[in-house]
Amino acid sequence: MTLDRSKAPEFQIPENITLQNPIKRTLQNGVHLYFIPTPEIDAIRLEINTDTQRALNTDDKKLTSFFTLNMIMEGTKEKSASDLDDFFDHYASEVEVSSGFENNSIALLTTKKHFSNVFPVFRSLLTEATFPEKELAKRKSQKALSISLQREQNGARASQLFRRQLFGENHPYGLISEEYDVEIITREDLLDYYNHSLWYNPEIFLTGNVGEAELDMIAALLGSLDVNFTEQEYPLFENIAKDRLYEVKDKSLQSTIRIGCHLIPKSHPDYHALSVFNTILGGYFGSRLIKNIREEKGHTYGIYSSIGSLKNADYWIVMADVQKQYLNEVITEIYKEINLLKTELVGVDELETVRNYMIGSFLSNFSSAFDLIGRFKSIHQAGLDQNFYYEKLDFIRTFTAQDILEVGLKYFSRTDMVEVMVG
Repeated sequence: MTLDRSKAPEFQIPENITLQNPIKRTLQNGVHLYFIPTPEIDAIRLEINTDTQRALNTDDKKLTSFFTLNMIMEGTKEKSASDLDDFFDHYASEVEVSSGFENNSIALLTTKKHFSNVFPVFRSLLTEATFPEKELAKRKSQKALSISLQREQNGARASQLFRRQLFGENHPYGLISEEYDVEIITREDLLDYYNHSLWYNPEIFLTGNVGEAELDMIAALLGSLDVNFTEQEYPLFENIAKDRLYEVKDKSLQSTIRIGCHLIPKSHPDYHALSVFNTILGGYFGSRLIKNIREEKGHTYGIYSSIGSLKNADYWIVMADVQKQYLNEVITEIYKEINLLKTELVGVDELETVRNYMIGSFLSNFSSAFDLIGRFKSIHQAGLDQNFYYEKLDFIRTFTAQDILEVGLKYFSRTDMVEVMVG
């Protein structure tokens, strides 16, 4: 049989998928390790997640955890910053740190061949960092400049103000850092946080070509960490009507829009329908917001909506940079498209286009070995398991236009929306 290359292969919607459940181990200090073996790749990625000071709602200075994490590679008792850089470069390894709303993370990416050489040095970063004064001064100068620049950048400023409006100015998630918060940070703050507050509720996520020898080393070196466990009480956020916030910048040629609200947790039965509603409205390049405001009216290069992920309940946001003179028209069109999805059934062709897009996007999220553990981590931290993904695929395969209309009516009321404009 001759293959006809002039025709695209028929799109097949999978009936089901099989996801590998991680192997769970508990280290000597009580830390849980979740491991997905992927012997087909000769790499190892280990990530340690802990609760942030924002999640713990501590009295530490705002930027303590940020500077602590970002200075871990600035030297240990045995190696200087340049020594550490040279060492990890020599072994083709990387150390990554990040600090978000709810989680800090410190990760190592290396090869199986060099793991036994690299991992002990990575472990030293967790207990032997020195936080040199000179490097701290440099980091503080850079951060203060970054804060100043973000204040002038419409997008960054709008996102800050949106979080403050959504979560409240007194909640840790709504705090906005200022230059003063940088100025008051001291080396002693970092050492105190590093020694007493960094290792709260840690979990380890591991994937790669890992054998018993590597697992034993991880258990020995990380099982001896001095860690803390505490029960977390996550707040239940409610949508509260607020006036539109508009920060004027006379010299700006564009205005940045942020519109959104609190949603439900991933465990809620309506969550998957909300995900589809978001995709149709603004979640992909063929969305209604793109077609209306970018393609038909030309008021923006890009406008998107997305769902932000939190442990207890997610939130929803529309983001756009628009020509200043069309700001009010664009806002009107955003709500017009929301209302259409709440009052008119989506047509069959659009429904199938979105269904196929979401299935393709869903499957691409599991395309690499490292994706598997990342996807597990995101739902595990929300208190769920892999069934979340099986249920999501099943819903995408079978959702109807009526499902989308009903979820829009339940969750997308204009009175619930936070509106922030900068420009």
